[in-house]
Amino acid sequence: MGTDKQVDAVIVGAGFAGLYMAYLLRQNGFAIQGIERGDDVGGTWYWNRYPGCRCDVESIEYCYQFDKELEQEWQWSERYAAQPEILAYAKHVAERHDLYTLFQFETQVEAATYDEQSQRWRVQTDKGDIATQYLIMATGCLSTANTPDFPGLADFQGRTIHTGLWPQEGVDFTGRRVGIIGTGSSGIQSIPHIAAEASELTVFQRTANFSVPAQNRPSDPEEVARIKSNYDHYRQRARQQPAAFGPDFPRNLDSVLDATPEERETRFEAHWQLGGFMFLGAFSDLGMNEEANWHAAEFVRNKIRKIVKDPATAELLCPDGVIGCKRLCADTNYFQTYNQEHVHLVDVSTQPIERITPTGLVANGTEYEFDDIVFATGFDAMTGSLLRINITGVDGLTLNEKWAAGPRTYLGLMTAGFPNLFTMTGPGSPSVLAHMITGVEHHAEYITDIMLWMKDHQQ
Repeated sequence: MGTDKQVDAVIVGAGFAGLYMAYLLRQNGFAIQGIERGDDVGGTWYWNRYPGCRCDVESIEYCYQFDKELEQEWQWSERYAAQPEILAYAKHVAERHDLYTLFQFETQVEAATYDEQSQRWRVQTDKGDIATQYLIMATGCLSTANTPDFPGLADFQGRTIHTGLWPQEGVDFTGRRVGIIGTGSSGIQSIPHIAAEASELTVFQRTANFSVPAQNRPSDPEEVARIKSNYDHYRQRARQQPAAFGPDFPRNLDSVLDATPEERETRFEAHWQLGGFMFLGAFSDLGMNEEANWHAAEFVRNKIRKIVKDPATAELLCPDGVIGCKRLCADTNYFQTYNQEHVHLVDVSTQPIERITPTGLVANGTEYEFDDIVFATGFDAMTGSLLRINITGVDGLTLNEKWAAGPRTYLGLMTAGFPNLFTMTGPGSPSVLAHMITGVEHHAEYITDIMLWMKDHQQ
C-alpha cells in the first residue's frame, strides 16, 4: 500500500476517549498508533481554554474509573472543575500510564481509505501514511469549532477569537470594546469573565437559553472522603442514572401537577440552591409532561426577571421553549452580568447579523464598533470532525455520501460499508447526552471486546 507504518489500530484523537482506548489496546497486546492534531493530550479540554470554561458534571464524577489508586489519590479543588485543572488531570493520566509514547502530536489526518483487497485502512496524514486493520475515531462530538461565514469577516481589523480555539497564552480584554456572538454554554460561561475586563461588552443573542446556577464551591473534604470510602458503590449508583451521573440521594418520584403552588415553589427553590442539573430532578415528570415542564420553565423565567434589573433585557433573556429539551446550562453570575452599565444585550433572533465591517459589525441596521469580536458559536457537532476527513469505505463510498441524508449508525459506533471503523461517541450514541467519561469508557471496552473476539477467531 506504500505506507510508512503497519499497525493493528490507529486511534485519532488524544482526548479522554483516545487515551483510554490506547491504554486498553496496549494492555491487550495490540500494536497501535495514536494521532493528535494538537501538541498535547486533553481533547476538548485542550482546545476550549476560554475564560470561565469548566465542566458541568461534578469533578468527583468527571474522572476515569479504571485506575482505582488514582481515584483515591487525585484531589479536585472545586465541585465543578475548571478547564486548567481538567487538562492537568488528563496530562497526569497520560504520564502515569506512559500514553504519550503512543501518540504522534501536531499531526493532521487528511484522509482514510479502506482497501478491500488487503482488508486494511490506509490513513493519510501530513506526516506520512499508516496501514491499519482498525481505525478508531476518538475525535469527539464537540471538537470542531463552528465559525459562521459572515460577509466581511476577513475585513475586520481587530481581533477575532473563537471560544473553541482560544489562544494558549490567553486574551487580555482590559479596556477594550468587545462584541460576543452566541449565548450557549461557552457564551454563558465566558461573558461574566470578559465583562470583568472589557470597557464595553455587547452580547448578540439569537436564542435565549435556560441556565441555572452551578452553585460552585471548593471541594468539601468530608463529602469527598465519604464518596471515596465507597467509590465503587457511588459509581454503580451513577450508572443507573439516566445520564450516568447525578446526586447521591433518592430521586423525586412525585408529579409537579399534584403539588400546591407553595409546594412547587419550595421544591424548585431547594433544587435551584442545590445547583447544576439537579434542578431538573425536582419532580419526576418535568421531561415527560408539557404542563409540568412549563412550571419549571416559568420558575426559571421568574428568577431571571428578579435578577436582571432592566425589564426589557430580562424578557429578552427569558427562553420561551421547553426546559431540558435543549442543553441546559449551568452558570456563575451570568444573568447578574447584565446589571452592569457597560454590558449590553442585542437581540438578533428576527434580524440576524448582516455583516462584519473593518471596525465591527452591523445588526438590526445598526453599526457597532469593536476592538475584538468573540465567536461563542459552538461546534459543528457530532459529525463535524468526521466529515472533514475524507473517509472512503467499500466500493468507493465516502462517509459524506453515506451520511448525506443524515448519519445512520449502529450504537453510534459503527456504520455499514466501513469495516472496522469505529466512531467513539459518534452520532446516534446515547453517550453524548450523558456523562462523557463514563460513555467513552463503555465505548472503549466494547471496541476492545470486538477486537479481541476478532483476534481469537482469526478474523
